[in-house]
Amino acid sequence: MLELPTDLPADLVPLSWLVGVWEGTGVLDYAAAGEHFSGEFAHRVSFSHDGGGYLNYSADAWLLDGEERTPLVAEMGYWRLSRRATDADAGPGLLPAVASAPARTVDDVESLRNAEGGFDIEVSLVHADGVSELYLGQVRGPRIDLATDAVIRTASAKSYAAATRMYGLVDGHLLWAWDIAALGGELASHASARLARAE
Repeated sequence: MLELPTDLPADLVPLSWLVGVWEGTGVLDYAAAGEHFSGEFAHRVSFSHDGGGYLNYSADAWLLDGEERTPLVAEMGYWRLSRRATDADAGPGLLPAVASAPARTVDDVESLRNAEGGFDIEVSLVHADGVSELYLGQVRGPRIDLATDAVIRTASAKSYAAATRMYGLVDGHLLWAWDIAALGGELASHASARLARAE
């Protein structure tokens, strides 16, 4: 049985089913630059909150080869509903809010619902390999669809141009799929996984 947290800020309620630590395995299958990458991997994903209007995100994956576990990716980021910042929000940088505002309510969140019945979301991710992604998308019930709006790479990072991700809650498991355009290749299926709640 899925237990939803009850201490979330109102803006996080549409994302509440993500909160927790998820672990499982997935399949990697992608071809680019004359190479074919494939195999099974272990994956650990964590969604947490610290009282702000966003979820903290971290994920690690390891390629499985018998008893060997080779690190693949480490990423961190923030997930939040898309809403215009006001004077009651802190930032940018360390700048404090210049106005006070009452706590946001369910009605405030409902006013953010889009024409398709979902909520627009923004996801900022940073990978340990020098890639940063800004995803835009929407959450509709227990499904999230994302597409990159921007990808930034350090000079030393490998070529990576775009991505889409899909997350869904199915029979108590977190299923996801990740398509990428990397190493000069077109946007194509890259990896998918099925994760069970570990914490």
